[in-house]
Amino acid sequence: MVDLDLVEPEPAADERTTLVQHLDEQRTIMQRKLAGLDQDALAASTARSSLTLAGLCHHLAMVEDWWFSYVFLDNPPAAPWAAIDWDADPDWEFTTAVDLGGEEVVRRYRASIARSNAITAAATLDQLALRPRPNGSIVSLRWILAHMLVETARHNGHADFLREAIDGTTGD
Repeated sequence: MVDLDLVEPEPAADERTTLVQHLDEQRTIMQRKLAGLDQDALAASTARSSLTLAGLCHHLAMVEDWWFSYVFLDNPPAAPWAAIDWDADPDWEFTTAVDLGGEEVVRRYRASIARSNAITAAATLDQLALRPRPNGSIVSLRWILAHMLVETARHNGHADFLREAIDGTTGD
C-alpha cells in the first residue's frame, strides 16, 4: 500500500527541495481525495459540472507527462496519451477516466509522478525545456515545477468540493 500521509515541506530547505516537496504534498492530497471511493463515487459529478474525481486525477497524470517528458525532454507522448485523437476529444483524459476504475487512474497518476520525479532529479532548475510551448516560449524546469504546483493545487480545490459532495469528507 502506498503511503498517503501528508509530510510537511521542510521550512528552510533549498529551492529545489521546497518546490518538489510542495508539489509532492499537493500530489498526495489528490490521491487522498480518491482513497476509499468506489467506481460510482469516482464518477460522480455535481449537477452543473461534468468534473469527476477520476477525471481530475487522470488529467493530472496526463499533464505530468506532458510537461516533464514531452515539453521538458521532448520525448514523444507515451501510452496511453500517444494513441489519443485529441482533436476528436480534447478532454479525453476527463471523459474516459470514469470507465477505467479508480485503481487504474491512480496507478497512471503515480507512474507519471515517478517519471516526473526522475526527470526532475536528473536536471537543474535552470535547465530549459527542449520543446517550446505552443506560444513559442521556452520554459525552465523551475517554471514547470511551479506551474505543476499551481495546477495540482487548483485541481485539489475542485477535488475537495467533489469529495465533500460525495460523502462529506473535507480537509487537506
